[in-house]
Amino acid sequence: MLSAIVVGAGFSGLCAGIKLRDAGFTDFVILEKAHGVGGTWRDNTYPGAACDVPSHLYSYSFAPNPKWTRAYGQQPEILAYLEEVATRFALRPHLRFGERVTSAVFDATRACWRVTTEHEVLEARALILGNGALHVPAIPDLPGLARFGGATFHSAAWNHAYELAGKRVAAIGTGASAIQFVPEIAKVARELVVYQRTPPWILPKRDPAIGRRERWLYEHVPGAHWLRRASLYWQMESRVIGFAYAPKVFELLEPLVKRHLAREVLDPELRRKLTPDYRFGCKRILISNEYYRALQRPNVTLETDPIAEIDATSVRTTSGVRREVDAIVFGTGFQISESISALHVVGANGLVLDDVWQQTLRHYLGITVSGFPNMFLLMGPNTALGHNSMIFMIEAQVRYAVAALCAMRERNLGALDVRPEVEAAFHAELAERMTHTVWTTGCASWYQTTSGELFLWPAATVDYWLRTRRIDLRDYATTPREAA
Repeated sequence: MLSAIVVGAGFSGLCAGIKLRDAGFTDFVILEKAHGVGGTWRDNTYPGAACDVPSHLYSYSFAPNPKWTRAYGQQPEILAYLEEVATRFALRPHLRFGERVTSAVFDATRACWRVTTEHEVLEARALILGNGALHVPAIPDLPGLARFGGATFHSAAWNHAYELAGKRVAAIGTGASAIQFVPEIAKVARELVVYQRTPPWILPKRDPAIGRRERWLYEHVPGAHWLRRASLYWQMESRVIGFAYAPKVFELLEPLVKRHLAREVLDPELRRKLTPDYRFGCKRILISNEYYRALQRPNVTLETDPIAEIDATSVRTTSGVRREVDAIVFGTGFQISESISALHVVGANGLVLDDVWQQTLRHYLGITVSGFPNMFLLMGPNTALGHNSMIFMIEAQVRYAVAALCAMRERNLGALDVRPEVEAAFHAELAERMTHTVWTTGCASWYQTTSGELFLWPAATVDYWLRTRRIDLRDYATTPREAA
């Protein structure tokens, strides 16, 4: 029997593998449905794909990369970093590619997880779900879409074989991916219509190239990289005040952001369409230097009327405007609630995780769920961020999960399951904290489930780090291995 099965080989899964090895666990596997590491950064290869967290912070604290070439990493560079990390930390022997997990069932009699892929069945003491939340593309159910005869694809499954140059293109959605690929399409398309439901708040992107001298400094001068990373961390962490503690602070920033919009977009009608009518920070804040300029190109149109219908050759809005298009590109984000549903996870007493979460997103620290012993979530509910690097949170979660496995090994425990009352108290605390955040000011966003629950962490990341720096076994019902 394996010590652990890790699902996913993105930032979360690779971090789990590295820390398992550091703790002396060598009999584990990392199951990846694709044929390479990278997760989000392997799949999202659309033109202009880049991170909106600074490079030196969007990397592991224990594996600094002094060779970033820009302030914000682009997709090829981030993927190359993850490939290099997998090799440097000797994870290749643990990786199994092309292994899509179809189910994971807890065997209470033997205190182990039985994980089924499309090719094999494996058993392990612990299950670590590092499959992330941004891998199930969300494509809206638009009337007539199935009849469209042209090319259609989502930003997370970009069709590089289809040449957009000279084509009439409809880009649906104006989220984080769209504001990166829209400027690139605008450069080559004959016509581009951008269909916007809600305008995002957009800040300028301060993305200078990092020169050779600066890279040399980070690589060779002790402490230089650490100081850069620490500075970026605290700059971003300071924004939590407006997000989680005093949303009114963001009201003071709105006129400044609107002033930026006014400088970038001179046409009053276009500027009106691009002006958000919800609180700054309620939805994801985006950064771009190119998006507003792209929308003002002569071959680009911003359409804000809802789409009524799609037929074989065109898109029609509710106002009756019909536009002939050759291709439709979706930048409509991901089905966050489907990230776990894609797996059939069954805990103790036949509990199905998807059924449990249909009622409410109950969990403890976004890592464990009562009724699912020896299971650990990475990037689980209520751990996403609006203000800082998700890698910081991943490292905290992995540290906690590995500490739990170490405690089980040291105390010869067969099973460890968070107590329902601990989970309930945590859920109540989150609900109370969330009422004071900017995310509850009235807008709908990808941060929410269909029932309105939020996925975000409603506090500082320092608070999360303190809560997860060690495991308190008093929060868990434990079973000795002999009796399991």
